[in-house]
Amino acid sequence: MTKGRKHQYRITTQWTGNLGTGTSGYRDYSRSHELTAAGKSAPIPASSDPMFRGDRARYNPEELLVSALSACHMLWVLHLCADAGIVITDYTDEAWGEMVEHPDGSGEFTRVVLRPRMKITDMARAEEAKAIHHRAHAVCCLARSVNFPVEHEVTVE
Repeated sequence: MTKGRKHQYRITTQWTGNLGTGTSGYRDYSRSHELTAAGKSAPIPASSDPMFRGDRARYNPEELLVSALSACHMLWVLHLCADAGIVITDYTDEAWGEMVEHPDGSGEFTRVVLRPRMKITDMARAEEAKAIHHRAHAVCCLARSVNFPVEHEVTVE
């Protein structure tokens, strides 16, 4: 395998959930935190899943993992379609992921399903546009990095 260039990504996770007594007890602190990075316009408000005492109004790590897979896939599809001369005018993905929680409290994702719905200007190229999703999956660094299936249910209009 040929070694390529290395890229590094830095993020700061700042816990903002000290309610006055820190982690003095499991129910005595908020799971709220903020994700920031140098040069970004705004922090991402995050928490744990509400099932784990999190704030429903904030993004949780599980949602962020699914959204990262969805965004990486979309960006590759846009790139590959542009290279192929397929014009996309609209793209939406209602992605979902499934996590299994084990009796000891640990958990793991078992699958993520991407449901991209894209509009293209030339329906004669719909099958080619669908096929590009397989190529996008093969080159997306995030899909290549996870140990569970990332499936695709593509709609081209």
